[in-house]
Amino acid sequence: MTTFPSPSFELPPEDRASSPYTGYTRAHWEAAADGLLHAAWRWATPGGALLDLPGPPSHSGVRSDGLEGYARTFLAAAFRVAGAEGKDPYEWLERYGRGLAYGTRTPGRDDAESWPLILDHHVQGQPMVESASVALGLRLTRPWLWDRLEPGVQDRAEQWLRGALRHLPAGNNWYLFPYTVAGFLESVGREDAETARARERALELLETWYRGDGWYADGDGRAFDHYNGWALHLYPLLDADLAGDEHASARHGARLREHLESFSLMFGGDGAPLHFGRSLTYRFAASAGVALGAVSGHTPLSPGTSRRLVSGSLRYFLERGASGGDGLLTLGWHGPHPATLQSYSGPASPYWASKAFVALLAPAGHPLWTSVEEEAPSEGPDRVLSVPAPGFLVQSTRADGVVRLHNHGSDHVRPDEGESAREVDPHYARLAYSTVTGPTSVANPADNHLSVTVGAVRSTRRRIHPLGAGHGDGWGWAGSWHVPVFPAGPSTVPGLRVESVTVARGRYELRVHRVLGAPAGARAELTGWAAEPGGPVRSQLYGLHGWEAPEEVRAPQGTAFTRWAVLPRLGVDVAGTVVLVALASLTAETDAGPLEAVVDHVGVRSGPDGDTVEAGWAEDGTRTRIVFGREAVSVDHS
Repeated sequence: MTTFPSPSFELPPEDRASSPYTGYTRAHWEAAADGLLHAAWRWATPGGALLDLPGPPSHSGVRSDGLEGYARTFLAAAFRVAGAEGKDPYEWLERYGRGLAYGTRTPGRDDAESWPLILDHHVQGQPMVESASVALGLRLTRPWLWDRLEPGVQDRAEQWLRGALRHLPAGNNWYLFPYTVAGFLESVGREDAETARARERALELLETWYRGDGWYADGDGRAFDHYNGWALHLYPLLDADLAGDEHASARHGARLREHLESFSLMFGGDGAPLHFGRSLTYRFAASAGVALGAVSGHTPLSPGTSRRLVSGSLRYFLERGASGGDGLLTLGWHGPHPATLQSYSGPASPYWASKAFVALLAPAGHPLWTSVEEEAPSEGPDRVLSVPAPGFLVQSTRADGVVRLHNHGSDHVRPDEGESAREVDPHYARLAYSTVTGPTSVANPADNHLSVTVGAVRSTRRRIHPLGAGHGDGWGWAGSWHVPVFPAGPSTVPGLRVESVTVARGRYELRVHRVLGAPAGARAELTGWAAEPGGPVRSQLYGLHGWEAPEEVRAPQGTAFTRWAVLPRLGVDVAGTVVLVALASLTAETDAGPLEAVVDHVGVRSGPDGDTVEAGWAEDGTRTRIVFGREAVSVDHS
């Protein structure tokens, strides 16, 4: 049995009667919020305007990082106090009110307390992000903080916040920051044409980013990730509920409800969210959408299931070193992990995890807290769920609680960017992600990747073009194509293209790839999951058609889950058009057998209109048929 350290602050005794899966109650959430806040406030400036947490600065600089510490912890305090109807045993709001007064006294001045100005995102943009947390915190706690501030402090705060309305956000979820600032200003009677424009513009863009199935792209490209829950759904729905706008709440709430139909399956049986996408150091903020669904009533989940998910995620991280010995949230996943971070990550960045505490807006008598915990969707029967809009295939197995995401649609590449391997992001480029593994670093062999080597340079996967997705009873598929791009020499090879299809059933992944236009002398390689040898999870990869040369390669830099990892790899020389078929598995089942006998027949036929792959499953005699046409892929299973 694996044991983990206790959180670095005291929590109440477990309640296994009410919470048989996690032991956590609402009191645990309050204690966690207070523990995190106490640890962070030890690093406050004398006036409390900046929380200068220890660690290397972000690219925005120390002063911006100090504002980040104030704003993000303020959000946790606001949820904590608002959910308790103003009860504030540690006088958090008095501290944040004093910090607000000091920070806005002389904005932009280089002194011990002044906040940086809010400028365009490419000049000095990070304060715009933090302005949303400040505004939302003030809105949530208005009766106990804002309404008691001196008029001069209120005016200074408004003037500083209006910087978010007058400057250019980044072209993604950032537009919801001025939206949130404007919502607060309007809620306190300070609306005007400027606030109206900020809100209208954000909603216009949000509509263009909605792609269906409850999923938003984070901007004009195809970036689908955790920003859906902790930003793109959170800000507009919470704004509507705070404003009492039933029409907007119903509209945004319906989309959140649909989002949670698929997203709720993306938490493992141990409580872990999927390790996928950027800003993963925000950790349990991944449960913010689940919590908001329960608070607002816009959720397909029962209250007991919602609590199991949010408390499971909180406990997962608190028990695995997310808060260090000093109680501060570290920059990483479990503990510190530099490869998890982005250049904008600073010492206070992890405190966007505060968004999970939106759960505390449900009062003590709310069903979220009074209902008995129920199993998470991943703890039910084995499931395979396709989500066509983002191009996802989600696969969960009850025996080990592992959830896998097969990515055939999310790439974090802007529409104006060309095909280039100069900025490869392992958190989007891989074929698959899970709740128990992380991607290898760019300096190590890539896991879950189909590469083509030309002139001794391996390709990577950058822009992903979905080919479709679907599911049936106990199985599902998703497909995509991409142009292999190369980090050295010419970025692309004329005519070279890779089409990929994943078919999932049980713990198995049938991986089919068609390489088109490979030049003479090229070599294709496929890797599986990166795992620790002898660790709790086992990675398997077996060639079924076309592959040769099975081997195991090392990733000495490890992943967010293990210091050192290995991954299986298949390879073969290719030229022209080649169809390759393999079977993969990631499992924590101790008695999982080998893959050799799982598929008893593979046939590949080529014709003038494309290629057809048929695989027979030994266990039940069913057949999977994949047809690669000129412009599309079709898959059936019977």
